[in-house]
Amino acid sequence: MIADKGYDGDNFVAAIEAHNAAAVIPPKKNRIFKREYDKHIYKERNLAERFISRIKQYRRVATRYEKTARNFLGVVHVAAIMALLL
Repeated sequence: MIADKGYDGDNFVAAIEAHNAAAVIPPKKNRIFKREYDKHIYKERNLAERFISRIKQYRRVATRYEKTARNFLGVVHVAAIMALLL
């Protein structure tokens, strides 16, 4: 799981590791014991955030007009296809 420094809590990291996942979260500057994290994987977070920002340009995705999760997922798929085509 990739997250930013705001999620650098011991309880949160322990919950991620309890699900057999790796926490790729940089430590806060004020931590006494700094955890190691993969900086190359953390840089991938930027790509995901930029893509989500691009699909939120579509009004139906940003305001979540759809009432059911199934329909909303369909709108997200259409917005993702449109974003990738442009």
